[in-house]
Amino acid sequence: MSNPDTTPSLRLSFDVTRTRVELRTTAAYQSDFARLIGRLAGTGKRGALSIEVDLDDFLVSLSELSTWIHPGVNWDANLATLVTGVLDDTDAIQRRLAGDSAAISDFDVAAEQVISRLGKNWIADLTSFQKRDIARLLSLRHGANFSVPGAGKTRVALAVYAAVREQGHAKRLLVVCPKSAYDAWKQEAATCFDEPLRVAINGSTDAVGAELRIVNYERLDRALSDLSDWLRSAPAMIVLDEAHRMKLGASGTYGSSCLALGPLASRRLILTGTPAPNGARDLENLFSFVWPGHGKRVINDAVGGGDLGYASNVLRPLFTRTTKHELGLPPYEPKIRYLDMPADSAEIYEALKGNFANEADGSRGNIEALGRSMLRLLMAAISPALLLEGSSRYEPVEYQLPALRPVPGSTVYERLKNIPTEGLPPKYEETVRIVAENAANGRKTLVWTTFVRSLTTLERVLAQYEPATVFGGTLDREEQLQRFKRDPNCHVLISNPATLGEGISLHHVCHDAVYVDRDFMAGRFLQSLDRIHRLGLPPGTDTRVTILVTRGTVDEVVNVRLHKKLTFMGRILDDPSVQKLADLEEEPSLSAGMDIADVRALLQHLSGTED
Repeated sequence: MSNPDTTPSLRLSFDVTRTRVELRTTAAYQSDFARLIGRLAGTGKRGALSIEVDLDDFLVSLSELSTWIHPGVNWDANLATLVTGVLDDTDAIQRRLAGDSAAISDFDVAAEQVISRLGKNWIADLTSFQKRDIARLLSLRHGANFSVPGAGKTRVALAVYAAVREQGHAKRLLVVCPKSAYDAWKQEAATCFDEPLRVAINGSTDAVGAELRIVNYERLDRALSDLSDWLRSAPAMIVLDEAHRMKLGASGTYGSSCLALGPLASRRLILTGTPAPNGARDLENLFSFVWPGHGKRVINDAVGGGDLGYASNVLRPLFTRTTKHELGLPPYEPKIRYLDMPADSAEIYEALKGNFANEADGSRGNIEALGRSMLRLLMAAISPALLLEGSSRYEPVEYQLPALRPVPGSTVYERLKNIPTEGLPPKYEETVRIVAENAANGRKTLVWTTFVRSLTTLERVLAQYEPATVFGGTLDREEQLQRFKRDPNCHVLISNPATLGEGISLHHVCHDAVYVDRDFMAGRFLQSLDRIHRLGLPPGTDTRVTILVTRGTVDEVVNVRLHKKLTFMGRILDDPSVQKLADLEEEPSLSAGMDIADVRALLQHLSGTED
């Protein structure tokens, strides 16, 4: 893809965001250029001698460049590398799906070959399933590891880097991850290599000379210029850890920053145990980072027909996954426990529903307004008293709501004014029962609730069990966690999935969890479950999870929507353990994760027309 001429007939390069491709010619080729751009997919900024095309659209239309008959086509080096990598992986994947055993054996890396590819500097042990995952990832230029927590995705990623470094395809590694994962990456970088990698956390003064740089998603957009220069200066590999954080793709801050850096790396790898918390669109955006053009197209083709078994078969060559069953974890079954609202609370809830239904008629296109209504209904399903308290400044951004201020004289206003102050709401009462029973049997309990105002209420309600609490306003998170783990008098930890859903392990001390409420975020739900059910559990450990649902409320809408999301993800990943979570056994973001289907379900609930 090079051109010896000094005056190319066609130049191809990235725009400044590296999410679009610019094609440029000269006046001598204007008429032929007009015919070429007429055949390209998509639309973009265009002029007589130039056009900008979305990277995905450009790669989909790549074959049209063969119609350009003039000599002298000049490719930007990073664009050429990206296109070559995507084409190579696409070809390899197609051969696998076609069952070309000869081609597959020539291309694929076998698990028993892995150690020999890592170089003499690699000293860490690898499990059989880690070797299998590394082999699969090395069989493509780019890859995705969707293994569950505890499978050692960090070590697998470092092994892939060691192998491509041995081949000379990468000399530095950029890791984008949550802050909670910093220590794991630093520790593994020191453990896996005889000569530890030189590590720099983004912002440190020695970053230029580092071989491994680590940055969190929140700071990524501010560090783009610096990181771009660093990636350009030597062949590099990029790893997105907990990659579901960029699931919004180009429409989100995290996603657009990741997509801008992706083309500067010769190797791209994503890690997440929850790759599709809201369905196919999440997968499209993740795979568009790994394989621009091809990734989005293959997801659309695979899922579009609605046959998830077929889709799983088509997508399987694109990722590797170690399941909980493969890790040998004892099985567990979350149970759902339905509760009835007291009559006065039910009347308040129905009045709220009516008010929000009227508001929804004028805000069907405003997902944030509907999200606020949904959040208030979630609060009311716990206790209507929560509506009278404004959100804490430590509330996660998507849950920050002011106190409800009904219009004086309205039904809701009168009912909230006279809200009962005696007696515990059913969800809190049930939580106390569970915690008390567990404490009496020497078992600790992890209590999840979405809202900080609910968390602080539970802290008072459960005071006799000396609870530890972790949320955005906790001054010393580690002190609270250590107290829960080590203090025999601390029987309960109260937190929300937005704060503590990732990055901690409690499975050695806690085997019971209670969900006072849940929102529409399937990924957070799965991540939070993994805090107490992960690698290292002794055989026969009885892990118990109870989900509280108030009958006749938005809780039931959330339950139905999470069922559908978990079913989709489980079938796409061909993982029965995820599918099983969708079928709960009954036991006696401003939008909080809502997508269009969630909005539809909420509107049906407000209008009383649920299926």
